[in-house]
Amino acid sequence: MDKTVIKYRHCGRDIYSFSHQNDDLERSHCPFCHQILTFGLLDAPVTLPCPFINGHKVACAFLIGSVHGPSYLGEWHDTEIHVGLSSSEGRVYNYTLSGIRKDDHGWEQCVCLQLVPPWRHDLRESWDRGLEEFSALPEWVSERFHEEREFGSCCYGFALTFINHMRSLDGKMSLSRDEFTGQHVLPTMKTVSIYIKIYQAISQHGFHIAEKLNNM
Repeated sequence: MDKTVIKYRHCGRDIYSFSHQNDDLERSHCPFCHQILTFGLLDAPVTLPCPFINGHKVACAFLIGSVHGPSYLGEWHDTEIHVGLSSSEGRVYNYTLSGIRKDDHGWEQCVCLQLVPPWRHDLRESWDRGLEEFSALPEWVSERFHEEREFGSCCYGFALTFINHMRSLDGKMSLSRDEFTGQHVLPTMKTVSIYIKIYQAISQHGFHIAEKLNNM
């Protein structure tokens, strides 16, 4: 997903297209009414932020990726996602069949939820130190991976257990899997799913018309 998506408003509808199709947008025609496009200040084209980020450039974050690529992160896809945690330097710790991996590449297109504000230097330092120590615990050896998968944990369990460990050090209550998913993951993934649908529609038809606002 390397093309930039733009949105403009015409005929009372939000219309999406790729930016390279619209180098001279104001002399183009509306795909709905077929009239030459003219824009008021509030209707002019804006860039739609891409939800996929290079996780190696986001410090202290919860990362969501798919081995099949970002287009498979839509909520309608029955595909197994993989999650990890980035250090302050962008190294991604993740629990796999072979045990804990520490990846310096491979997470260039993923969904990132930054968990430590940039100004919390104290917490960033303890995050890095704790992540290294936590990943070395016997709970996360490769031999236990299938056992963890049976109970629905695996990579998600590794990440959430560490997040709750850091929350306790910061004087905060732990979050259950349902709480963390509902508060942090699902709202983001719904936005991701909308973006993917729009992107795929533009790829297929050259544009996408929304009758109502998509909150994007």
